[in-house]
Amino acid sequence: LPPLAAWIVAGAAALFVLFVTSFFRSPSRIRIEDPETVFAPADGTVVVVEEVTENEYFNDRRLLVSVFMSLSNVHINWFPVGGRIEYFRHHQGRFLVAWHPKSSEENERTTTVVDMGGCKVLFRQIAGLIARRIISYMKVGEPVEQNSVCGFIKFGSRVDVLIPKDSELLVEIGDPTVGSQTPIARLRKNLENE
Repeated sequence: LPPLAAWIVAGAAALFVLFVTSFFRSPSRIRIEDPETVFAPADGTVVVVEEVTENEYFNDRRLLVSVFMSLSNVHINWFPVGGRIEYFRHHQGRFLVAWHPKSSEENERTTTVVDMGGCKVLFRQIAGLIARRIISYMKVGEPVEQNSVCGFIKFGSRVDVLIPKDSELLVEIGDPTVGSQTPIARLRKNLENE
């Protein structure tokens, strides 16, 4: 290679290594515990806040909060609540852009339900156009701590959290989130059986 071309190739390789290293970073964060609060499961931006019908597990109406992770965000995911894993399923699927309305139902994804001892919260890790692999550390029956690491999605994706519809929402569309640190909702104080 001519000297200029060699410098260009070396520079591009260095930038790629820097990008990948930055993408896989694992920040140290204070672990907060509050059984009445649902925390953001990921760094990113709130892209959906609405009431929806959840058909995989609850078969009822729930509040949905979706956090989109861009390529520049940390892609570690955290448990938004603590309790016991009651349900976990990995779904094969498509790779639509993560903010597409149908990505929650059609994309490669995992579904996890955490039983908090009366109240149950469901969240989904959803692969995107570039994200092609979801890593989850969930096992049915295991206890989990709120805001502990639950998995990882590689290169751009989204996490949906579905909570009881009488919860108090604390975020709006466009709000930035810091995973394990930003409160996104308050659950009703009396955790009744679902």
